[in-house]
Amino acid sequence: MPTLERTVPVGFDEASPSHRFVAELLAQADIQLDGRRSWDIQLKAPGVIDSALSRGNLGLGESYMKGDWDAAQLDELFYRLMRAQLGQRIKPTQLVYYSLRSRLLNRQTVKRAWEVGEKHYDLGNDFYAAMLDQRMTYTCGYWKHAQTLDEAQEAKLDLICRKLQLKPGMRVLDIGCGWGSFMAYAAEHYGVECVGLTISKEQAEFGQRLIKKGLPVEFRLQDYRNEHEQFDRIVSIGMFEHVGHKNYREFMSVANRCLKDDGLFLLHTIGKNLSNTVTDPWIDKYIFPNGELPTMGQVTDAAEALFVVEDVHNFGADYDRTLMAWHQNFEAHWPTFKDQYGEGFYRMWRYYLLSCAGAFRAREIHLWQLVMSKQGVLGGYHRIS
Repeated sequence: MPTLERTVPVGFDEASPSHRFVAELLAQADIQLDGRRSWDIQLKAPGVIDSALSRGNLGLGESYMKGDWDAAQLDELFYRLMRAQLGQRIKPTQLVYYSLRSRLLNRQTVKRAWEVGEKHYDLGNDFYAAMLDQRMTYTCGYWKHAQTLDEAQEAKLDLICRKLQLKPGMRVLDIGCGWGSFMAYAAEHYGVECVGLTISKEQAEFGQRLIKKGLPVEFRLQDYRNEHEQFDRIVSIGMFEHVGHKNYREFMSVANRCLKDDGLFLLHTIGKNLSNTVTDPWIDKYIFPNGELPTMGQVTDAAEALFVVEDVHNFGADYDRTLMAWHQNFEAHWPTFKDQYGEGFYRMWRYYLLSCAGAFRAREIHLWQLVMSKQGVLGGYHRIS
């Protein structure tokens, strides 16, 4: 097991009340300040604790990006923090601002919805190609029988096709199609035609490569609220996290409007346990602007009177393994991108991937697939896994 040498930064007061408070709190998760285990926090500069106490994960994440603290295994550190639910015992003052902003403002309006495409998904196709699988699938893989990331992603895509009961000639709408991995797979293996919606120019341009291969897929650079055609099937894989609670009902209404009466709709989304938690301020600022995770209750409330929920499948533990595979690829290819992005980006991206892996490992957040129909499948829907 890797260990770290103990270093005490100049000007750091181990006897301060905040240090004692945090040390006692972390001990409940078996984490030590300046300990020697791989998940222990190594303090490199003063002010880390006060920043974390006053600004929550925003302060903790920013101080990590600056190199003010470190841990050999960030994923294991965050797993222990979240499994012990330490975050629920601290109420940083600045989080009140984020809570009010989330409740009062619609942060996922049509105009704001494009921010995440520009800030996150438009980092560059080469960067994502190095981190992701060969199909460029930026969502949770399905590891039930898989040994590699490519196998896990293909298994997930096939699982969705089977759950949707795809047949040749069907037209499928993919809301938030990413780089088109699902559309390409479904077109190749199930003989369907696909229309994909994206708010990322980089993804739309990448999609032209699939069209040049002769696949019956179409990329539309538009917000989902502007779609009005009807389709035999609808899928949304990893996009609902960008919708926002004020728009959940409208999202479901659009899906209902665009789905034929005998169609099926599959929603693949990350979800959380508690409805009273706000969007993580660090993730919101640096990774996914205006993002928000739903609870299961919020999803089903939004679908009420519009859809019958036929099936619910939680395989969130597989996201831990997916994120760790992405991190392994990221580390392996970082020398290629080091000069382009810099050290601050490296620490930011590492913090993002590994903290999220820890959250899924702790079962703090989940991955749900819901299959829905407009009127209920006659005779019942048969579960596929």
